[in-house]
Amino acid sequence: MIATLDLEPTSNSASNEDTFIGQSQWMPHGRVFGGQVLAQSLVAASRTIEQRDVHSMHGYFLRPGNINLPVTFSVDRLRDGRSFSTRRVQAFQEDLPIFSMIASFQEHDPGLEHQDDFPENIPDPESLPSAAELIGDNPHPVAQYWAKARPFDMRHVESAIYFNVEGKPVAHQAVWLRALGDLPDDQALHTAALAYASDYSILESIYRRHGIAWSHPGLKSASLDHAMWFHRPARVDQWMLYAQESPSAQGGRGLALGRIFSSRGELIATVAQEGMVRVPELK
Repeated sequence: MIATLDLEPTSNSASNEDTFIGQSQWMPHGRVFGGQVLAQSLVAASRTIEQRDVHSMHGYFLRPGNINLPVTFSVDRLRDGRSFSTRRVQAFQEDLPIFSMIASFQEHDPGLEHQDDFPENIPDPESLPSAAELIGDNPHPVAQYWAKARPFDMRHVESAIYFNVEGKPVAHQAVWLRALGDLPDDQALHTAALAYASDYSILESIYRRHGIAWSHPGLKSASLDHAMWFHRPARVDQWMLYAQESPSAQGGRGLALGRIFSSRGELIATVAQEGMVRVPELK
């Protein structure tokens, strides 16, 4: 993941925009992971900013990306004000846009402080099974990706929904997560990695509400848009709790909301994503 987020700057004499190139990680279905291009876009925007941290981003997934092709990122410096900076990032493959994002950055500014409370009755992450322990030696390439290839350790507070959904059909869940290895002391990298991980399980609150597992025959899903607000700095190589819920699903789409807390109870970020969710028997 760290290598994937290390973008290479390139020259673009045809425009005044800053351009970068990033590589794609392997995925079993052959499409670029949405969290990857989201995080890379945030890195590209951050490379054009000094002494300001991202506080929000809003992005649209336009086309599926090809894991066999590099991704070009074009950054438009929309505005640099006294306290805030705004950047627009377009991600391209073969001259076609696959992702579009606007992000806002702010200088540190003291002010009012409050936050939601950390959820109650959450077990310690070390007491929960990892994906590798749950999936074991299942030979399916997607299962092996879930178990061994992701750069984050993810542990469901409720039972995972890889192969079946246990318990009541509720539209909420919580997942502990942290990077599998230590990351450098670079807050911009940790923030990008947090955006990367925010795309993993957020739609699961929709599936859980309807008793649908990831392995449901013919299930098709894709991220449509993704918004994220960054409240406080955090290290992603330490445990974080991702509390998720879905207020609505309709028209082949579902909306999911998430709050990410540090293990100390600090609210780190808030996430909103709408995804395409198509179930064959409902057509």
